[in-house]
Amino acid sequence: MERDQFINIMATAKLYDLTQGCSIFTPPFPGDKALEIHFFKRVTGAYGGGPGANGQLIRWSNSVGTHLVGERAFHSGARAIADIPLSDLCGQGVVVDISDLMSDYAIYTPEMITRRATVKKGDILIINTGYHRYSWDLPDVYNPRAQGGVESKEFGFLVRHPGPSMDFFRWAMDMQLKVIGVDCGCAEHPMNTNIRYMHANEFKKAEAKLVAEYGKTWDEMFPPDEYYQLTHSTVPKAHLLLAESIVGDIDKLNNRRAWIMIMPIPFMEVESAWSRVCALQPPDGMSQEEFFQIMDSAQMIDMTLPFSVQTPQWANYEPLSVKYIKRVGGQYFGLGRNSSICTASFHLATHMDGEKHFWPAGRTIGQVPLEEWVGPGVIADISDRVSDASVYTPQMIEDVVEIRQGDILIIKTGWHKYGWNSPDSDEFRYMIKHPGPSPDFAQWCVDKKIKWIGVDAVSADHPMNTIQRIWHPKTFEEANRKLKETFGKDWDEMYPLDQYYQDMHLNLFPKKIVHAENLGQDIATAPSGRYYIGCYLQKGMECASMWGRFVAFKEG
Repeated sequence: MERDQFINIMATAKLYDLTQGCSIFTPPFPGDKALEIHFFKRVTGAYGGGPGANGQLIRWSNSVGTHLVGERAFHSGARAIADIPLSDLCGQGVVVDISDLMSDYAIYTPEMITRRATVKKGDILIINTGYHRYSWDLPDVYNPRAQGGVESKEFGFLVRHPGPSMDFFRWAMDMQLKVIGVDCGCAEHPMNTNIRYMHANEFKKAEAKLVAEYGKTWDEMFPPDEYYQLTHSTVPKAHLLLAESIVGDIDKLNNRRAWIMIMPIPFMEVESAWSRVCALQPPDGMSQEEFFQIMDSAQMIDMTLPFSVQTPQWANYEPLSVKYIKRVGGQYFGLGRNSSICTASFHLATHMDGEKHFWPAGRTIGQVPLEEWVGPGVIADISDRVSDASVYTPQMIEDVVEIRQGDILIIKTGWHKYGWNSPDSDEFRYMIKHPGPSPDFAQWCVDKKIKWIGVDAVSADHPMNTIQRIWHPKTFEEANRKLKETFGKDWDEMYPLDQYYQDMHLNLFPKKIVHAENLGQDIATAPSGRYYIGCYLQKGMECASMWGRFVAFKEG
């Protein structure tokens, strides 16, 4: 298949976003940390040079919003999120609607699923229980019998939702399912978690319903030791993954097959990770079978750096820290899990600088539709044309690849090889001496209607057009000398401060052209050319920037 034909198929496929808004108002799993956002600096808060940035520090647990539950949530010796290949998280699947069979505390079985839709071996299975109606970002559910006339959304989504029978997990392993996703707070029944003890009154109601319907108590229906062994050891060892809080367009896919993609932040140290979940169906005029064949053979180029406490942050930003607040063996009732609280600023590892990072009137990450983060684009490898602190130009890009109006542009400078996880790691060189764009570059991006930009360095701006110029005067002298040799101008002639300080941020973000920084990993082997490019960010509703998964697709 020709590359352009493949890109056109991807671009015209029907796209569904299945991700819950992730906000300070999003309830976490009971007892976990809600998202907390703090501005530690603003555009006017910088000193020296020119304007600063809107910098955010966040604290969160990974059970807030749509997330992938990793094997290490239950089995400490299993794979880290960063070690799970995207092929285990993407593929054919089906969304099965059993919402009309479900009620508070109900139990679903494999037969309920298979009566509604065909589930194939190796599928990703997403279950629509109907309980996404209690998602915080959807309208209230009115009920005259409820207090205040509205049902409790947090209790509905997190405490009273249905859950699977004992034989469900065995069936899922027999079917070699890649992932089980649910439209509620947990892929287990809430009464098979510590919620049973946190909300004893809810457990009494759930058990009374179970006895009335099945004639068994909870522990008879779910023998504790057997259930614990199954879910905390057997399931994670079988690499059966769980995805939770799947909302968004889920009702548009009821009992339909799709190509499903679960794109987590590639965490190294934690048990679960924020994810963007989406689905694709064939473009008009193409059969599902043909579309799946194309997607099965497509290659995914993962350009996302592992997310780790070892990842260096930009300049004076806060690095990532992880604190475990719960461990599998730490709860006496045998229903424990590994759970952590994370703290970080956004400007470390692979992330998207959003509009609001520099433009206070701009959109937050979560306000930007998924369609704006994906589309046709290019990788431009100019690594043989740049060196320490050098300047790259639009002509260099156009010399190596054809740029079309509206493209996503990924610039490969070669600086990924100096990143923190590389054998050739050189943190100072990576942070302070990377190449940057010429003064006409931003306007060229506007003229080309570039959708967004990505770069395999710490910033899309030249470091000497940032505060690094002041913090590293010796490096600035070297860069200025090189500029004179190459262009015959000194820095302030070529880049007048009032016009070009943080050029790629301040001149482009108000035009809704933002950029991703610190791309790496598979970009090392990706040649110049056209690709279908996707940026799958957690849907942070108050976030100025955000981590995600950055992937380029090409035909198989």
